[in-house]
Amino acid sequence: MQAPDSIGTRDDSPDEPAPGASSVHALEPQRVRFVLVEPSHCGNIGAAARAIRTMGFRDLCVVAPREPDYRADDEAVALAVHALAILRASSSHATLVEALDGVNLAFAMTGYARQFGPPHLALPQAAASAAAWVQRKRGPVAFVFGTERTGLQNRDVLRCHYSCAIPADPELGSMNLAQAVQVTAYEMRRALAPADATSAAMGDCPDRASVETIERLFLMMEQALATVGFHDPAQPRQTLTRLRSLLARASLSSSEAELLIGICAAIVQPKAARAGRKSRQSGGSKG
Repeated sequence: MQAPDSIGTRDDSPDEPAPGASSVHALEPQRVRFVLVEPSHCGNIGAAARAIRTMGFRDLCVVAPREPDYRADDEAVALAVHALAILRASSSHATLVEALDGVNLAFAMTGYARQFGPPHLALPQAAASAAAWVQRKRGPVAFVFGTERTGLQNRDVLRCHYSCAIPADPELGSMNLAQAVQVTAYEMRRALAPADATSAAMGDCPDRASVETIERLFLMMEQALATVGFHDPAQPRQTLTRLRSLLARASLSSSEAELLIGICAAIVQPKAARAGRKSRQSGGSKG
């Protein structure tokens, strides 16, 4: 079975479209990011590189891999058939937040909805929403995959705007990491093909705050809640988990998130205290 021919997938060059097909640049595949969190097998990274390459994508990020030198691993190279350029160009990051820099629509790939987690979508629905986001040039999107044995941890799921499941047989719903990447890339390619893709599945937020901005807001809100005595860092209970879930559902714009960051900063250190500190610093420099 051949993939839809609206994006070229020739094996000889990642940048050259197939004859008669639309250029990959027309749909900006670099705006679709595939993120592997803590993969333990280098072969899966190589196979994932091939998986996204066959669907016309090229942005592969790896977070805290067990083998830091995975790009030169023999198994990874062997399984990255015709996609060595993708493997070698993949970026490596220490944290998921770092890997999602600039992303303002992220999907956590997990087989089930998490308690207090972000809204949960089936993959076709998520792909349609992501395609509409990309086509409207609202920023990069990312699909985030967990480690082979246990999948994504709750903290990483909560850093994404949505969680997403591949519809599979409930009696054996677990997939190999590279297989999951392949299915996701295929659905994303398929969703990008129609010109009239819609985003009915998610809120219409043209300036969604990036993952990095939401993370700054979360940390500032945590400080503010501790300052007013609402949150006890020694006994957090479910407060912070529910807060992350709330932020995921809110679909905040960048300006809204920055507004809340400013409010929280004022709670942590009121304006009068900040002014007094500046005065003391100014007076000390004059002395």
